[in-house]
Amino acid sequence: MGSITVVDHPLVRHKLSLLRRKETESAQFRLLLNEISLLLGYEVTRDLETEDRTIETPLAAMEAPHLSGKKLVLISILRAGNGLLEGMLDLIPTARVGHVGLYRDPETLQAVEYYFKVPDDLGDRPVIMLDPMLATGNSAVAAVERIKSAGARQLKFLCLLSAPEGIEAFHAAHPDVPVFTAAIDERLNDHGYIVPGIGDAGDRIYGTR
Repeated sequence: MGSITVVDHPLVRHKLSLLRRKETESAQFRLLLNEISLLLGYEVTRDLETEDRTIETPLAAMEAPHLSGKKLVLISILRAGNGLLEGMLDLIPTARVGHVGLYRDPETLQAVEYYFKVPDDLGDRPVIMLDPMLATGNSAVAAVERIKSAGARQLKFLCLLSAPEGIEAFHAAHPDVPVFTAAIDERLNDHGYIVPGIGDAGDRIYGTR
């Protein structure tokens, strides 16, 4: 079994409760998701490597920590992953960005790829994959497999909500990839949606149905 971290900070829980409400409109939903992604970002980047460099403060010289190594890569699983991407880029504006386009076949619930564009040298960079929902796990498993085939070796998966079924499927396929989430909900329904969940994340972000 792979590792999973539930970021249960009071601000995360509060903002997630506001996101869950069916009357929360798209503009407010996007704002809340951006705010939560900042909070989740602090946790998922906790172990980034740093190195000391000499700087001058207004009063004295000192050795101060700076991020070291090659730039982090953020990879959004389209389309809903962009809702987390914006907040993460506010936190780490120098990050490289990639996209994996997947949609879920409504009959089989399997992931179908339609777009793939990522930075070079993934094997030398820490990579964080972003998708609000870890439901059946099919899209996440397929996306991580695709990124691994492109050379990534230092991978984490960040989501807003997860279901026990999705966590089990993800860890069965990728036990080496840590998962970070704001909450583990009860279950999936017959259509593969997380219950109680937030509904379809992409539709709620962009106001589509």
